[in-house]
Amino acid sequence: MPGWVWIAFNIFVIVMLYIDLRVFNRDAHEISVKEALIWSGVWVGISLLFGVIIYFWQGSEAGLAFFAGYLIEKSLSVDNIFVFLMIFAYFGIAAKHQRRILTWGILGAIVLRAIFIFAGVAILEAFHWMLYVFGAFLIFTAIRMVVQDDEAVDPTNNPIIKLVKRFIPVTEEFDGEKFFTEKAGQRVATPLFVTLIMIEISDIIFAVDSIPAILAITTDPFLVYSSNILAILGLRALYFALAGVMNMFHYLKYGLAIILAFVGVKMILSDIWHMPTALALGVIAVVLVGSIVTSLIWPEPIYDEEVVKELKSEAEIT
Repeated sequence: MPGWVWIAFNIFVIVMLYIDLRVFNRDAHEISVKEALIWSGVWVGISLLFGVIIYFWQGSEAGLAFFAGYLIEKSLSVDNIFVFLMIFAYFGIAAKHQRRILTWGILGAIVLRAIFIFAGVAILEAFHWMLYVFGAFLIFTAIRMVVQDDEAVDPTNNPIIKLVKRFIPVTEEFDGEKFFTEKAGQRVATPLFVTLIMIEISDIIFAVDSIPAILAITTDPFLVYSSNILAILGLRALYFALAGVMNMFHYLKYGLAIILAFVGVKMILSDIWHMPTALALGVIAVVLVGSIVTSLIWPEPIYDEEVVKELKSEAEIT
């Protein structure tokens, strides 16, 4: 891809971020579901339009590869939201302050993803056999996603958080939206800064899964980069749009596991059979939509903890 295309794309991203963060969301406030849905629609619309441009400019194969990569990253980013919810709940971050943390988290994620993407492409170009390693890792991740129980995030046991607290004094008190504040004449980090560190760590963990998954579709650096970045840019709006209804999609993790396993197998078999990108995109879309629809048709039973305790007590007595 010509250098001017990279420059133009990054300028576009910067302009859109400025409009989003400094024009429409410059004041701290709790983002409503309506506002979040509008911005989610804006980001998805921009991404779809960009994909259409790629389709007609670079050809159907490139266009479909972009859409497949975007759909993979977008679906996996939904899993990020579960972790964000637990992190915010653990640190007791008010809704109006979550916006600022996610803003800086996304900016950091863009830089980190760019590093991961270019490193991944370089590794595959230099060491072709890493295809099989990436593919096997995705299959392993898919299995782990299915068999591993959901666990609450405990930041106190995170070694990086412990390292931060060792070198930077941390207060348990908030000071508005500030990441750092003054306390007894000393500059200390607030819980918002520690929360931001956790958000960045979680994004690195998810990038380890998502980048190899997109590289299974295409190794074109621009397609991988653009699909990933456009999916990330809409993550903040998606969080506020779905945060209140995430428990409804309890089958989604199984759908994501199937997608990861599918692209892992595709990557391993790439030297034997080149799967058409249109077929890969269709499978990913069907699995993702199917897991969401299944979750809505068969909702997860909600049990009252007190009722469950009473039933257990009665069972023990009898």
